[in-house]
Amino acid sequence: MVRVTQAEPIRRRSALRAGAGLTAALATGCAAPEPAATTAPAPKAHRTPGTARPARAAPAPRRFPGQPAQIDHGPRTRDRVALTFHGQGDPAIARALLEEAERASAHVTVLAVGTWLDAHPDLARRILDGGHDLGNHTLHHIDINALSEADAYAEITGCATRIRRLTGSVGTWFRPSRTQTATPLVARLAQRAGYPHVLSYDVDSLDFTSPGPATVVDNVAADLRPGSIVSLHFGYADTVAALPPLLDHLAGRGLSAVTCTELLS
Repeated sequence: MVRVTQAEPIRRRSALRAGAGLTAALATGCAAPEPAATTAPAPKAHRTPGTARPARAAPAPRRFPGQPAQIDHGPRTRDRVALTFHGQGDPAIARALLEEAERASAHVTVLAVGTWLDAHPDLARRILDGGHDLGNHTLHHIDINALSEADAYAEITGCATRIRRLTGSVGTWFRPSRTQTATPLVARLAQRAGYPHVLSYDVDSLDFTSPGPATVVDNVAADLRPGSIVSLHFGYADTVAALPPLLDHLAGRGLSAVTCTELLS
């Protein structure tokens, strides 16, 4: 088992300090869903005072030949894994996690909740400017598989519209909320909204249960393989503390942390 000890590197202790005292704060919102568009105009240079600057244009969703409609891992023959983060909660924790990843030259994939982007629009630019993937994790983060067709589509397109406003595209990925795997209906709706694939995962860190940073690392290490896609979350201090030792563990196994786009390219 991988343990967090007093002998951890200095940067690991700094991450513990960065995460200390932070608590999860789930963003909520009641904005009405809006229809998505598969193509979008470039962000306007002019902006209303007090609004966030448009982020650099995000890559559009890609179709990966040979990959299924729902992707839960990449090639097993390459020494790469993808760390994916469900994007909501305290923005200070999100920034701390991005800083820790970048300190180790790691790139991650963030699946953002639409109402979270409403509350923290500057984070779209922060994610992209760090070299990370930005994708769609529905508008309100509710159980999308339990919704009607119209409501599920509104959840997907509502978040897509917000990402497009901030970045010029609907983002690179769609991940369903409150589930590891989308129903066939939700997968079809995601394709209709412009996402060729649903992004799942094969390793669950269970960091949202706040089990302690050592357990988060152990949960990932137990199931991790080359090509794995790992589920993690913004909004939890344990994840901030766990990320440096987790990245050390990857390095010790000769694995690089890359975006899902890089993993599958």
